[in-house]
Amino acid sequence: MPDKQLQALLETAVVFGLPMTRTFRGITMREGVLIKGPSGWGEFAPFDDYTDAAASRWLDCAIEAAFGAWPTTKRDSVLVNAIIPGVGSAEAAALTRAAVLDNGCKCVKVKVGGTLADDEARVAAVRDVLDTALGRGTGSIRIDANGIWSVAEAVKALRRLGEYDLEYVEQPCADLDDIRQVRGQVSVPIALDEAIRGSVAPEELDLRGMADLAIIKVAPLGGVTRSLRIVEHLAMPVVISGSLDSSVGLAASTALAGALDLAIACGLGTGTLLAADVVEHPVVPVDGILKVQRLAPELGALMRARDEISEDRGIWWRARLASAWHAGAAKRSGFLIGAL
Repeated sequence: MPDKQLQALLETAVVFGLPMTRTFRGITMREGVLIKGPSGWGEFAPFDDYTDAAASRWLDCAIEAAFGAWPTTKRDSVLVNAIIPGVGSAEAAALTRAAVLDNGCKCVKVKVGGTLADDEARVAAVRDVLDTALGRGTGSIRIDANGIWSVAEAVKALRRLGEYDLEYVEQPCADLDDIRQVRGQVSVPIALDEAIRGSVAPEELDLRGMADLAIIKVAPLGGVTRSLRIVEHLAMPVVISGSLDSSVGLAASTALAGALDLAIACGLGTGTLLAADVVEHPVVPVDGILKVQRLAPELGALMRARDEISEDRGIWWRARLASAWHAGAAKRSGFLIGAL
């Protein structure tokens, strides 16, 4: 039966490639696989550096979307932040201006972790645009270091960057003990991302004294239902963030966000980083919000995305899906596909 279930996944699988507007996370093309089931479409798109075991959680998420059910939502829209990559200050200002004027965003997440001078120039440029466009103190800034700093570097950077009125810093250090030390020396609230999605058992984490918020990413955590359990276990404020998903894949994250009572913006505005999508009208923020909705790929857009993938990459992605299946998804999610 397991092999028949895997074959059922592969029969509907469409490997896609979406050109990006700029290099982000070291890539210029976002690739992945869409699978179809009775519930709709699911997306399997772990980044290349993920192990098979980690990728298997992404497959859990895709199978749940295609064959399972999501929790009931409490609302039909969610606030989202814009995202500014590690670019120069002039480009950061231009991107922030577009996010405010074109997408209606009042919250901006800024990538940091380069030189402190460059990071400060980028954050200062974003703050200046927000204050000018929205009024002083109206817009909010959150920064993301992706765990790159040491304790000393984090303390120095946050004392400097904290002058720009930061909402929080995401994952300042990789090690939880280091983060605990940093939290005791700075006033900027701390959010955890990699420490949660990289955990073998996030449902058992005790983050008291280490963080003020939790970043929850649905795909690497294994789907909406599991993510909701993790949120309930952590019992702390959360921000639901995406994983550079297509508009189809983003639906899982908005489903979780829509099922929660959230007071602050979600990190789901990454559609602006994609130059193409698997739908003709990509999901991007309008008036700073995204609708909570499930989408199916549209034929023309999907065929264009499929054509971006070489034959070798198509074979690679199908093999990767199979590896993720055998690495854990078959045992955890295979029952959703049913008996074949």
